[in-house]
Amino acid sequence: MAADEFGRSLPRGVGLNLLVPEIAETETFLREVLGANTIYADADFAAIEIAGSVLMLHADHSYADHDMAGVVAGVEARGTGVEIRIYGLDPDRVEARAAAVGHFVLAGSADKPHGLRECHIVGPSGYIFVPSRAIPRQDSPRAT
Repeated sequence: MAADEFGRSLPRGVGLNLLVPEIAETETFLREVLGANTIYADADFAAIEIAGSVLMLHADHSYADHDMAGVVAGVEARGTGVEIRIYGLDPDRVEARAAAVGHFVLAGSADKPHGLRECHIVGPSGYIFVPSRAIPRQDSPRAT
């Protein structure tokens, strides 16, 4: 699909675009650890479907002439203060996959008072990904 056609096809809502030193490392993490589907990827750009949303990756070099280029120049840990939350993913499974391939688990899977079980995984370039799943209510017939 041509870039302009892809852009016009995006649904209304919020989109994330992550600037990364290189596409392959982050694309592999998203696919292998978080179970994402790669729509398209090359050395400059990737479109990733994850939990029903589209996430885009741009390599730093593809932003060389963009105003954002200076923001990430020389920065190792990107997205400081931002959690990329992915609802509906099993945090225990994601945590196990992340640990198995050597990604840093910032916070292991735990039930939280806000009704979600979640973990915090540090992905390539320091972005923090938070897969989470609703904790079944104790009064629910499915809670066992």
